[in-house]
Amino acid sequence: GQVLVEISRTHKKLNDSLEESFKKFHKEIISELEKKTDLDVKYMNATLKRYQTEHRSKLDSLEKSQAELKKIRRKSQGARNVMKYEHKEMEYLETVSSRQSDIQRFIAEGCREALLEEKRRFCFLVDKHCSFTQHMHFYHIQCADFLKSKLPGWQEICSDATKVPEKVRMMIDEIRTPGSTPISGTPQPSPMIERNTMIGNVYPHHENASKVPPAPTGRAYTSPLVDMFNHPAMAPKTSCEKRSNSAENSDDASLSRSTSVATGLNIMKRQKVKTIFPHTAGSNKTLLSFAQGDIITLLVAEEKDGWLYGEHDSTKVKGWFPSSYTRPLEEPAEEKAFVPVPSPAPIRSISSVNLVEKGDVVLPPPDYLGSLQTDKRMEPSKSTAAVKTPTDRPENAGPKPDMNGIIKPPFL
Repeated sequence: GQVLVEISRTHKKLNDSLEESFKKFHKEIISELEKKTDLDVKYMNATLKRYQTEHRSKLDSLEKSQAELKKIRRKSQGARNVMKYEHKEMEYLETVSSRQSDIQRFIAEGCREALLEEKRRFCFLVDKHCSFTQHMHFYHIQCADFLKSKLPGWQEICSDATKVPEKVRMMIDEIRTPGSTPISGTPQPSPMIERNTMIGNVYPHHENASKVPPAPTGRAYTSPLVDMFNHPAMAPKTSCEKRSNSAENSDDASLSRSTSVATGLNIMKRQKVKTIFPHTAGSNKTLLSFAQGDIITLLVAEEKDGWLYGEHDSTKVKGWFPSSYTRPLEEPAEEKAFVPVPSPAPIRSISSVNLVEKGDVVLPPPDYLGSLQTDKRMEPSKSTAAVKTPTDRPENAGPKPDMNGIIKPPFL
């Protein structure tokens, strides 16, 4: 790489020098020649005008001498004094001959001067070109010497492709030296990753949490018929029931938290819902399509702007769907109820049956007919317990509901 950079810089330097040479050629030859040409045009026009004027004057003198010679010859014919005219005729012949020679000499001198002027300009141009050629010759010699000095080094570096340069070898030696770089061994997996892997085998939701697509923008559209599936409002509770329920809820919440932490059942169990209306995803690939009565397992328990994310139990397709199109799935009663671990606290109802649902509620067999006498015998003990209970727990005064949430009157 360094060799290529150096070659590029060398050629750039030579190219810059060549550009400077061409700039010099343009400045010293082209510009000067343009100036000389303008001056020569004016000089040639003036010289031509002067030559034409002088040539016309000499030619007029010659023509005048020739005309006089013709007159003398015409007069000498038939004249008595022939010797007189012959003498004048000889003089005019000499005059015409000398003027003709003068004109010929003038033309030759003009031609010679024109050729000399032309040669002078050509010599100027040739001199400038020779100067530029000499400069280019010096440039090429300098380039040849410069490239000749650089070429062996470039060829030596690239002669063996397997040879590592000295700088690179020193860098590799520094990397090999222990303690020279902060590179440590192969990192071990984190214990938290192992724990999440074990939990993911039981509850695959943690594996696919990062693969959940973003929820659709805007709130989910609510079905206009969803109100018919809502439960009726509960009757207002008395102050005694409110106090009793608040105390029981606080105890049950602490019990459910301890049970969840101890057994991890909340991790292994996923909530399911049942569809009450059909839904079509359309062109949106992140939505889930289903028909009425399908079962969907929730993969994201939290509702986001009216949207839930789950997996269709039949098609195994995942996607978002409106929460108003579904309702919680009713599980069998034997799966809902469970017996808590015995504890010193009073036994309370832990059934998960929703008392406000319209579904069938499992009722225990009637036991008040066969145990009437037993209840009568136990009445004094109940009254004693009723006297002691307000002292121990004043907030639980009043009748308590049984397993199914039915309040038993005290006289039974």
